[in-house]
Amino acid sequence: MLDLRPEWLETVRRLIAAHIPHAEVWAYGSRVQGTSHEGSDLDLVVRNPNDLSQPQANLYELREALSESNLPILVDVLDWARIPESFRQEIVRGGMVPVQTGDDEGATPA
Repeated sequence: MLDLRPEWLETVRRLIAAHIPHAEVWAYGSRVQGTSHEGSDLDLVVRNPNDLSQPQANLYELREALSESNLPILVDVLDWARIPESFRQEIVRGGMVPVQTGDDEGATPA
């Protein structure tokens, strides 16, 4: 479950689709774990579905678009290929919710 207003999620999904349409995007952190509050940020991790070890292109543009959007919360976007393995494991252990799948068939975390 993702604790996020539907209109905010729609904005996030629209911007993701515009900037990184073929990437896998997963939410994690307090908004997935049920510990968020009104001002909590939205933590996202982006994965290149063709090769998880390869960085995802266009993240800068996505971050800028999210920053310039009308979203009243901060959206933190990380690249799976650029974070340490220990943090990847922490994200997976804490739970991940798909925001966008690279194949539109419901990807599962590695």
